[in-house]
Amino acid sequence: MKAITIPEPGDASALVLADVPDPQPAPGEVRVRVAAAGVNRADVMQRMGFYPPPPGAPDYPGLEVSGTVDALGDGVDGWSVGDPVCALLSGGGYAELVCVPAEQLLPVPAGVSLQDAAALPEVVSTVWSNVFMTANLLPGQTFLVHGGSSGIGTMAIQLAREVGARVAVTAGSSAKLEACRALGAEILVNYREQDFVAEVRAATGGAGVDVILDNMGAKYLARNVEALAVNGRLVVIGLQGGAKAELDLGLMLRKRVAVIATSLRARPADEKAAIVAAVREHVWPLIEAGRVVPVVHGRYPLADADKAHRELEDSGHVGKILLTT
Repeated sequence: MKAITIPEPGDASALVLADVPDPQPAPGEVRVRVAAAGVNRADVMQRMGFYPPPPGAPDYPGLEVSGTVDALGDGVDGWSVGDPVCALLSGGGYAELVCVPAEQLLPVPAGVSLQDAAALPEVVSTVWSNVFMTANLLPGQTFLVHGGSSGIGTMAIQLAREVGARVAVTAGSSAKLEACRALGAEILVNYREQDFVAEVRAATGGAGVDVILDNMGAKYLARNVEALAVNGRLVVIGLQGGAKAELDLGLMLRKRVAVIATSLRARPADEKAAIVAAVREHVWPLIEAGRVVPVVHGRYPLADADKAHRELEDSGHVGKILLTT
């Protein structure tokens, strides 16, 4: 099969299309013939040598795909060859074939094309597990997501809106903020021109926000804590702004807030299976009803993975970028 390899870490030109052996499904796994793969920041970090795949995962990047079931490993029930599916992966999505534990498969939702379904598994699993299963965002609460126009952000806005939360976002341009507004965001902050702490305090009568989903890490850590309401929860899922910062524990104690750092890729298989099951139960009906949609910015052939990475790093996109086979 063809797959995107990384012979040496580096810039986008480090991504090399090569012939590699076809993977064979182990017991409990399903092999998927890939139609499309989602492009994520984690793939960029892996390409640069900063985010190696967990033990046992393929060396090729790619954390989510859509396609059709191609082969079944021993002991797999509930799936048949030819089924249209999408899948949450630990790696290997930038390829024509990939093997995945059956518990990390999802059916392609009704009303979503086979290719566009690749925009769903990683972002939906990330948002649902962190914002709802971990931070317990509730109806009537206020939620802030940084990078509201990203793949994660566009999904987080929609799901928070659907549970009845008030949504705040940061983004770097008026066009991106308008895209967030169209998805349901109410509090719009241009981080290039405005202080998000001041803006969310003003919008909440000084109370602050109940849950923050953050991809910046150190750069925003202290300000995120300032922006939290009493009993607020900050969930850090990325380190685009660095890994080390100071925290005011006194402020945290006075507010009784929680700071939680999580990742999805390295979680044990049983945890991923539980997340995927929760997504299928709670989110798939919203997608099939047309209330939540995958936001796809653009598509590139697998051979042009370097171009997809460059567009992602330019940060001009709204929603997901896909690679198609």
